[in-house]
Parts: sequence; structure tokens; C-alpha cells
Amino acid sequence: MLISITTPLTIGFEKMVNIKKALVSLAMATALVMSSSAFAAGATDAKVRAAGEGALAKVEEAASLQAKGADKAEIANVLSEVRQLQKEFRFEGTERLRQKAGDKLRIARSQVEEGDAGAAATLNELVAMYKEMMKLYNAAH
Repeated sequence: MLISITTPLTIGFEKMVNIKKALVSLAMATALVMSSSAFAAGATDAKVRAAGEGALAKVEEAASLQAKGADKAEIANVLSEVRQLQKEFRFEGTERLRQKAGDKLRIARSQVEEGDAGAAATLNELVAMYKEMMKLYNAAH
């Protein structure tokens, strides 16, 4: 038969272990609650839709300005707004197309700044890409 001998030192150690376990559990629970609320506050369907529609409208505006022969700086400013809206337009079904549109947007911006005649065609391609993305997004929602 084995007799357990507890001393004041071992009792204090056991309490410390229990306190540490409780603190770790509390920290994990807090992290879980914080992360779930962060996801809940993330991009909602309305924000994503607004970003997509806004980006499409701005690309169409840039193409229209280019066709009218507007100032390069004005068109570049509109394309900067498209870039910002594009960052918020995140939808899994259009992600690859969004990346291609980002590349096309960079090309269009450089063409506009250089005064390249191909800028109008590139902007029209970009309009078609955004229309396709919105079509895919709307079909899924």
C-alpha cells in the first residue's frame, strides 16, 4: 500500500498549475471570441457588391473619358479609384479574373500616362472583364 504524503510545498505547486491552466483557457477563449467577431465584421455581401458595382462604374467612366480625349491626370485619378475598389471586391468565384483585371488595369494606367493609342482598347477590355465578374458574382448571390 502506497501512502501519499502532501506537504505545503506540493499543495502550492498544484494550485499554481491549476491557475496556469485556467489562464491559458481564458486566453484561448478570448482569442476565439475576438477572431469570430473580426470575421463577422469583415466584408459583407453588400460591401462586396458595392465595390464591384463601383469599380465597374469607374472603369466605364475611365473608358468614356479616354474616348472623349480627357486629361491624362483625370483618367489616371479614376483608374486609381478603380484600384482601391478592386481591393474590396473579393469573391472566390471571380478571384482569378480579378487578378487578370488588376494586371490589365496596370497596363491601361501606363498606356494612359504614356499617351498610347491602345489605351482605349485596353480600357474597353477592362470594362468587359468587370462586367463578366459582376455577372458571375450576381449569379452566385
